[in-house]
Amino acid sequence: MELKTLALNAFAQHKQAALLIGGAGVAFLGLGLGYKYMRKPEKVVRVGVVSQLLIHPLKSGRAVSVPLAECLQIGLKFGELQDRHWLVVTEEGHMVTGRQQPRLVLVSLTCEDGHACLSGPDMEELRFPVNQPDNSVIDCRVFREDIQGRDCGEETSRWLIRFLGEEQTFRLVHFEPQMRGRRSQDAEPPLPPFEVAYPDEAPVMLLSEASVQDLSSRLEEGVTAKRFRPNIVISDCEAFAEDSWVDIQIGSVRLQRVKSCGRCVFTTVDPETGVISRKEPLDTLKRYRLCKPSDQHIYQKSPLFGQLLVVKQAGILQVGDVVYKISR
Repeated sequence: MELKTLALNAFAQHKQAALLIGGAGVAFLGLGLGYKYMRKPEKVVRVGVVSQLLIHPLKSGRAVSVPLAECLQIGLKFGELQDRHWLVVTEEGHMVTGRQQPRLVLVSLTCEDGHACLSGPDMEELRFPVNQPDNSVIDCRVFREDIQGRDCGEETSRWLIRFLGEEQTFRLVHFEPQMRGRRSQDAEPPLPPFEVAYPDEAPVMLLSEASVQDLSSRLEEGVTAKRFRPNIVISDCEAFAEDSWVDIQIGSVRLQRVKSCGRCVFTTVDPETGVISRKEPLDTLKRYRLCKPSDQHIYQKSPLFGQLLVVKQAGILQVGDVVYKISR
C-alpha cells in the first residue's frame, strides 16, 4: 500500500512540474510575442528629394556630379570613381588638402577604361593606369591616423609639383580595396562600426539646398553647395531640417547620422578660383551655427553645417529619389 501511495505521489508531483514548465513556456512565448507587437512600428515621413549626387575622387579636388551612385559602406562609387580614394601627400606621407594648398580644388580626377586622368587650369591632361601593382605602397598620415596608399608614379608627382608651384615634393596615392581603412572614432553604440578611406570623418556627407540658401542670404556674395563638398544634396525641405534626421531611407539605402559637420577654414576657399579668403562664409557661420554648450567637447568652436552619415544598408542612389525620415 505504501508503494502504491508513493507512486501516486510521484506521478502527481511530475504532473504538477510538467504543468508549471509548460505554463512558463507559454508565458515566455507570450511575452516574446507581446514584445514583438508592442514595439512601435517605424514611422516613415517624406522629408525631401535628392537634387545632386557628388563624388570627390581626389580629396580636396573638384567634385564630379553623377546621376546615380552605389552607396557603399565606405562611401559613394560611380564606375571606377570612388569618393575620396585618391590623396595628395608630402614626401613624408602627410596628407595635403585645400587647407594648405587651396588650388587643389581646381584639380579634376576622372576615370575611364582602367585609366585615371588628372586635369587643371593651364595644364596638359595626364592619364595613368588606375591599377599599378608594381608601384610602392606608402604609409600615409590622415588626421594623425595611419593609412596606406598606392603610389601613382613619378609623372603624377611632377604634374602636381608643376601645378601647385611649390618647391616641395608631392605624390599622389590611391586607396585600394585590399587596404585597411581608418576606423572612425565616432562609431559608438548604437552606431555600427565603420571605416573610411581618405574622408575627414565619415563615408557620406549630406546637406540641403535650403541651408545653403539661408547662408547665402546672409552673405554679400552667395555660395553654392559645392563649396561645402557634400555627397548628397537635398531639395524640397526647410533650412537645417537635416539637423534632425537621425535615420533616413533613400530608395534601398539606409543611412544613420553620426554627427554634424564641423566647419573649418577650407570653407573659405572659392571652388571656382582656388583662392582662400580665410573669412567668409566661415565668419558668418560662426555667428549663428555654433553648437550647444553641452556639445562643445565634440565640436569646440567649429560652426555646424551639414550632416555626416554612416551607411547601414548599401544600395543605389539616384537624383530624384525621395528622402524619408525614419522614426519610432
